Amino acid sequence: MRRTAETQRSWKGAALWSRGFRPFFLAAGLWAVAAVAVWPPFFTGEIAIPTAFSPVDWHVHEMIYGYGSAVVAGFLLTAIPNWTGRLPVAGWPLALLAGLWISGRIAVFFSAKVGWLLAASLDTAFLLIFATVAAREVFAGHNLRNIKVVVLVLALAIANAGFHFEATAGGTAVFSARAGLAVIVFLILLIGGRVVPSFTHNWLARKNIAVRPAPFSKPDGMVMLLSGLALISWIADPDGNLTGILSLVAGLANFWRLSRWRGWVAWSDRLVLVLHVGFFFVTLGFLVAGAHTVKPDIVSPAATVHVWAIGAIGTMTLAMMTRATLGHTGRGLVASSATQFIYLAVVVAMALRVAMEFVPNLSVPMMYGAAIAWVAAFAGFATVYGPMLVRPPRRT
Repeated sequence: MRRTAETQRSWKGAALWSRGFRPFFLAAGLWAVAAVAVWPPFFTGEIAIPTAFSPVDWHVHEMIYGYGSAVVAGFLLTAIPNWTGRLPVAGWPLALLAGLWISGRIAVFFSAKVGWLLAASLDTAFLLIFATVAAREVFAGHNLRNIKVVVLVLALAIANAGFHFEATAGGTAVFSARAGLAVIVFLILLIGGRVVPSFTHNWLARKNIAVRPAPFSKPDGMVMLLSGLALISWIADPDGNLTGILSLVAGLANFWRLSRWRGWVAWSDRLVLVLHVGFFFVTLGFLVAGAHTVKPDIVSPAATVHVWAIGAIGTMTLAMMTRATLGHTGRGLVASSATQFIYLAVVVAMALRVAMEFVPNLSVPMMYGAAIAWVAAFAGFATVYGPMLVRPPRRT
């Protein structure tokens, strides 16, 4: 960690290329705005996009493998040096990685013109190369404890390649869409399971509150295993009885796990509280997945997808991006009014999009409302945090 900090202080180039979180969090925020701003009119046929994907597949792909992969890259490129003690990826290597991600977005957008094979090659190259970079750092730093994170990045890369082939061969990519979403949900369970109790512990310690979050123990490991099985079953058969049982049990088990982290005590610190809210949406997604198998005529499969995609992933990634940006740019860990608006807006987006499944007569206006709330959240992030990401860190 000391070497990482020394590298950041001695960096002479543009601040944007000094640490992985800077270009990737900025790119993720801007793409979250652009991709969702065009989604409703693309879906309703008011505009056309020169992509080889169907409207739904393009939207799903760009949220999971576009936005999602950028946040994962930004987080891990910043976290891995702290785990391994090695120097962070910076300068031209970082710029090339970011450029590869951007080329994937452009290629997928214009895939009807450039051809699906070229688009797939450029798009899948980013995650494969990033997984290789992450693996090199973990092995070189003798940090094999975190090799499981690299395995999940590789799984996301394979699912992305599968998405292109499935969509081309079958016209839609339902299995690869669920696989990509499930991998990111499991990453939240894994990494969120570390950072949520850790940051809560630190806050409670500063407040001299004696009772702390429960440490990771064997029951937590069992919950992780159960959650993984539930997600695999959901990928394969989201309507099956086994999926329903595993999902309901996993949801309750993760809620029990979350309850041991004492999030309610940190109500006054929104940077801590939002982490608990994001993790709660993961547990809620499992419960909704289970409810779908019990009452499929009432609870649609799209409800599960959007509780996880907007609620869990949207909230948790914004929570991590805002906190990491503040901390790594030398600012105080305080959620401003604008930051709290960002958090609230993404929760509103989830509520509207899930409610849309229960009010079909209002589906189009509610879809637009969810998109507006999502865009407001990420436009707010880009406006407030974008300048922090491109400027040098404050000196302490």
